[in-house]
Amino acid sequence: MLKTAFVAPDPGRVRLRFASRAVLGVGLAVALCGLAGHPLAAAITGGLAALLALFTVTDATVRGQAVTTALLPAVGLPVLALAAVLHDLPVARDLAFLAVVGAGVYARRWGPRGHSLGVFAFMIFFAAQFLHAAPGQLPELYEAVLLSLAAASAARFGVWCYERRLPTPVAVAAPTGGRGLARITTRQAVQATAGAGFALAMGQVLSDQRWYWAVGATWWVFVNTTSRGETLVRGFRRFLGTALGIVIGLVVAVPLHGQPVATALIVALSVFGIFYTAAVSYTWMMLAVTVMASMLYGLLGVLDPALLALRMSETVVGALGAVFAVLVVLPVTTHAITDAWVERALHCVRACAAESAARLAGDASADPAPRVAELESILGRVRLSLAPLMHPFSPMPARKGRARHVLALLDDCAGEVRGLASVAADPEASHDARLAAACWRVEAAVEALTDAPTTGPRPQPGTATAPRDAGPEPHLAHLHALEQALLELAVPLRGSRRVPVRA
Repeated sequence: MLKTAFVAPDPGRVRLRFASRAVLGVGLAVALCGLAGHPLAAAITGGLAALLALFTVTDATVRGQAVTTALLPAVGLPVLALAAVLHDLPVARDLAFLAVVGAGVYARRWGPRGHSLGVFAFMIFFAAQFLHAAPGQLPELYEAVLLSLAAASAARFGVWCYERRLPTPVAVAAPTGGRGLARITTRQAVQATAGAGFALAMGQVLSDQRWYWAVGATWWVFVNTTSRGETLVRGFRRFLGTALGIVIGLVVAVPLHGQPVATALIVALSVFGIFYTAAVSYTWMMLAVTVMASMLYGLLGVLDPALLALRMSETVVGALGAVFAVLVVLPVTTHAITDAWVERALHCVRACAAESAARLAGDASADPAPRVAELESILGRVRLSLAPLMHPFSPMPARKGRARHVLALLDDCAGEVRGLASVAADPEASHDARLAAACWRVEAAVEALTDAPTTGPRPQPGTATAPRDAGPEPHLAHLHALEQALLELAVPLRGSRRVPVRA
C-alpha cells in the first residue's frame, strides 16, 4: 500500500505539481483570511473552500475549470446560508442535508462540472455542521469563502497553471443508461440519500453533536464510484484509512494540543498527502484527511482520544449506510457496469480500426490518434470497474481470473491499436490492400463481440482472404495481433455475460 501511494509512476510529475499547488493555494487562502482579521472558524471555512476548488474541479480544459470555479459561490453561498439558518431546527436541518446529498449526486449527470458543484454544496453544508455556523456569522463566512476562492484561482490559473502545457485529457462520461430510475446517476442519488438517511439516524444515536461525520462517510464512499462492487471496496478502504489516521492522530495531534505552528505544518503535509495520493490510493488519502481533521479539532480546542474514537464509530456507521444502500436500494451491479465499459472499449478499438482503414485508403481527414487517447481513458475506467473483482479479499476466484484475463487482453488491444495508429500516419503505408482487409477483419471481430454493424470499407474481392501470416511487415503484425486478441476475448466475455456472446 505504501509503495502504491508514494512510489507509483508519476509521468510528468503531475501528481507532485497537483499536490504542491494545493499547499500553495490553501496556504495563501488561509493567510489572506488571517490578514483580513477573520476568526478561526471563517479561516477554516475559507481553507476548505480553497481545497475543494483545487481538488474537485476537473474539467478537461483550463477555460472549463475557470467557469466551474466561478460557479462554486453560486452553489456554496446559498447552501451555507441554509445550513446556518436551520442549525437550531434539527428536523428541517436533517431534511435539508439529505436533499443536498441527493441533489449533489444527481448533478453527476451533467459531467465533471455537475460533480464539482455537487461536492462543493455537500461539503459547505458539512462544514457548517462542523463549525456550528450561526446566521450572525454569515457575512464573515461569505467573505472568507470568496476571498479563498480568489486565492485558489490565483494559484491555479495565474501562479501555477501547469495544465496549459499538458495535452488536453479526453473526457469520458460514465454510462448513463436510459431515463428515470434506469439512469445510473438517478439510481445513485436515491441510494446516496437512503444511505445518508440511515447514517444520519444512527449517527445521532451515537452523538447528537458529531453525527455529521457518519453522513460525510456515506457521501465520500459514493464519490467517484458507480457499481455496487466499487462502493463496497471504497467503504472498506475508507474504514482502513480512517483507522490508520486516528492512530496517527493519537500519536501526533493529541500531544500537540493545537499548537499553531506545528499544527500548520502538519495540516500542510496533510493537504499535500490528500492531493498526492488521491489518484493512486483512497486509503492513504483518507488517512491524510483524518490527520488533518484531528489537527483542526486540536485548534478548536476539543480534541481528545474519546473524540477520535467517536470519529471511528461514525465512520463505521457511514460506511454501513453506504453498504446498505448499494445492496438493497436499486442496486447497480458490478457486472452491468463492467460490461458497459468493456463494450465501450471494444467500440473504441473498432472505431480506431475504421479510421485507420480510411486513412490507409487515402482519406487524409481520417485520424485514429484521438481514438487511441479515448481508449486509454476508457481502459482506466475498465480497471476501476474490475478492481472489486480483482481485490485480494474477493470471494470469487473464477471471476477474479476472468477479470484479469479480460484486462490483459484489452491492454494487448490498446498496445496494438497504438502501433496501428502510428502505421496509419505513415504515408508509405497508404493504399495497402492487405492492411485495409486486416482492418476490416478487426471490425468484424468487434462486431462479433458487441453485435455492432461493421461500418468500415469492406475489402475488394481477393483481398479479404489475405493470409494472416502474409508478409513480415510490422504493421500487419499489429493488425494480426489485434485481431487475435479480440478473438480470444470471446471466451472470457462469453463466460461473464448472462446473454451469450456471438463468437
